[in-house]
Amino acid sequence: MPRKNNVYSGEFKIEVVEYMQKHGLSTRSAAKHFGIKSESQPRNWERIYLEDGKAAFFEERRGGTGGATKGRPRQLGAKVEEDLIAEVQRLRMENEYLKKLNALVREKEKSAHGKKHR
Repeated sequence: MPRKNNVYSGEFKIEVVEYMQKHGLSTRSAAKHFGIKSESQPRNWERIYLEDGKAAFFEERRGGTGGATKGRPRQLGAKVEEDLIAEVQRLRMENEYLKKLNALVREKEKSAHGKKHR
């Protein structure tokens, strides 16, 4: 026999999350208190509530391409990609240079410190 999926209203989801927060309930306790079959459901709602706010419960979040914000990110242009790679390489070289400089300064300070105590 197929299992029927429950559809909960946005208001109900908000009520559950706010009740959990107000009373310090675990997701398991909240599911039991509100008669929700899946214990993971309140956890998902809490995540959505914290990340996207209350309005997210009134938006359709399933399926479709969803426009520019959903799906696979668009590819960068070849020029932009080349520029980013060049910048990463430059920053890596700069980082290595600074590490070596730091090591030399420490070595110089260490040798200067040793000469004072002799």
